[in-house]
Formats: sequence, C-alpha cells, structure tokens
Amino acid sequence: MRIGITCYPTYGGSGALATELGIALAHRGHEVHMISYASPFRLRHFAEHVFFHEVDLTSGAYPLLEHFPYPLALAVTQHEVASRQHLDVLHVHYAVPHATAAFLAKQMLAGERDLKVITTLHGTDITLVGQARSFFTITKFSIERSDAVTAVSDYLRDETYRAFDCQPCKIEVIPNFVNLAEYFPLDAAPRPEFARAGTKLVVHVSNFRQVKRVPEVVRVFARIRAAVPAVLVLIGDGPDRAEAEVETERLGIRDEVFFLGKLDTVADLLQAADLFLLPSTSESFGLAALEAMACGVPVLASRVGGLPEVVVDGECGWLIPAGPRDTEAMAERAIELLRDVPLWRRMREAAVERARLFSADRIVPQYEQLYRKLAGA
Repeated sequence: MRIGITCYPTYGGSGALATELGIALAHRGHEVHMISYASPFRLRHFAEHVFFHEVDLTSGAYPLLEHFPYPLALAVTQHEVASRQHLDVLHVHYAVPHATAAFLAKQMLAGERDLKVITTLHGTDITLVGQARSFFTITKFSIERSDAVTAVSDYLRDETYRAFDCQPCKIEVIPNFVNLAEYFPLDAAPRPEFARAGTKLVVHVSNFRQVKRVPEVVRVFARIRAAVPAVLVLIGDGPDRAEAEVETERLGIRDEVFFLGKLDTVADLLQAADLFLLPSTSESFGLAALEAMACGVPVLASRVGGLPEVVVDGECGWLIPAGPRDTEAMAERAIELLRDVPLWRRMREAAVERARLFSADRIVPQYEQLYRKLAGA
C-alpha cells in the first residue's frame, strides 16, 4: 500500500509514534510518505521505502501573509503528495491542525478519487488544545469528518467521547508500541562516567512541558538522593527546563543532576538506568514509560490518564495517586525499590514482559488491517 503520514516532527510522543509506525510499515513492504514542516526527529537516516515531503512555508513578499497559515500549506502538500504518489490512505497524528488539513486535502481530491483519512488522537490535542474554546468546534468537526479515528488508550477514547460527544464516529483503540529491536534489556550495560560504581541512575524523558512536572522530578530525586547514592539524568528540553535547573540549585543537588537536552536515541541510557520517573499531571498513554520498561527499567509514575493501561501497579513499577503527598510518596517508593535488589529484579523482569505486549509486531498489523479495510471500501 501507499500510505501518507502527517505528524509533528518535534520531540514528543505523537511524532515518535508516527515516525516509528512509518518505518515499521516500510519494513513490512509498504511505501510510506512522511509529510510535515521538518523531518521528524526519529527519522534519523535513510530508510528504504520511506520518503519525506516538506511543507513549503514561504509566503513570498505578500504582506497579508506575514503569519503564514500552516494548515493551508499542509493541506496543499497533502493534496499534492496524495495525487502524485497515488496514496491509498492518509494517516494524520494529532487532531489539530492535521485532521483539519487532511479534510481539505480530501475535498480537493474529490473529483479525482476518495482519499481515506485516518486520524489518531494522542492526548493534548484532545485534553488541552482541542477543548480550548477557540479550537473546540474545529477539533470536533475534524474528528467527525475523518474516515476512521483511533486513540492510543481507552482513557483517551472515553475522554474524547465525553468532551466532544462525537456520536457519528467510532473510535478504535490501537495503543502505542515499542520497537523491541532497539529497546531491550542489556545486562551490565555501559553507564555514563558520572554514574559512578554503587550509584543509582534515575532517568526522566519528556518535552519538559508543564504537564510533565519536570521541577517535581527534581524534587522527588532530591529526597531519593538524601537516602541513596544516585544521579538524575533529564533527557529532552522545553519551557520548564529553566525552572528545573533553578530547583537543582535551590536543593543543593546541581552536581547530581544532568540535563542532556534532546537526543535522537535514548535506548542506551535507558538500558543503564535503575529507575524511570514520570510524575505527570496527565498522560494519554506514556510512550516514554513503555520504552523504559522495554529496557528493563521499573517505572514510578502518577496514576493518571492511560498510564494504568501501561504500567501494572506493584508489578513493573508503582503508580502514585495525585495528591498533596505525591512527591513524598513517590520518593518513598523509589527508595524502597532502589534498596531492595530482589524486588528491583522482579520488577525489571515484569517490566520487560509487560512491554512485549506492546511490541511493534503486535500493534502495527492493527493499523495495516484498518488501512486495508478503508482502502477496499
């Protein structure tokens, strides 16, 4: 099949999943066309049968287009790629503005053929952006006009029905997946030099938005560090980085916290990690947690959103209810786990087994089945 995929190219779960899906589909013999304003961050090198199409954002010298309308430029590129490459389906990730642009592209192609559009909902496009007053109606419209809609968790499907009352559409849950050829446990994995012998390595990966509570990660770690020799690695970047850096100074742990910025691959660091922290206020799924689990890292996370569908509380990590003592409770669980080697090993094994349920080999065929169903309609 010839499949078009549109996603945000920047650091985040939706772009990561969409790109990994495109690469996996190409490995399975499909022709994949990635359409975005920049090359997705996980499209690191040449991949057979994967083609990137950049959206032209140049507006020329026309003054009225100083603030260039990206959704319109995206729709034009989607239309051009669908027409020239004879796409069977167009799969867009994140409702706004990708599903909106896809609807326009579909309408422009109406005289040529019926381009099938699949929209995958990832989280903040529904729980935050889509419910904002200025975007609510266009988000609802775009979802309902898609030929198929998927969500990455039961939680997100139910939240979409609740928030938007999308009665005309049936939302199918297809969870995020992990590439087990890249994310796998490695005994005696090489550790960074700053993680000295006898020191526990704690990791957090995110886009450093407010919902990820990165300063809270630092505060949890400070309590851990007071009881167990440990270092904290923060991977990613975003608006809350400055506050998190200030917090390391305030708590006197600057030398034990390492901000590594955005990295193309994190598997090698996860393989060396002892614990993954994710105290988010909201998570539609928790792809970063799943990738950590696949590397054999127990997860300590908030009991929010779709995380209980990924992390089995008490087996491959712990889920801490949100509340006034959640920082303290998360730190207490972390200290208990890092001190109890047999417990840590049991959770490590359980995390790996749990992650196998979300392998690409299990999940990608679900998308293939949906594509074939639509293309054959």
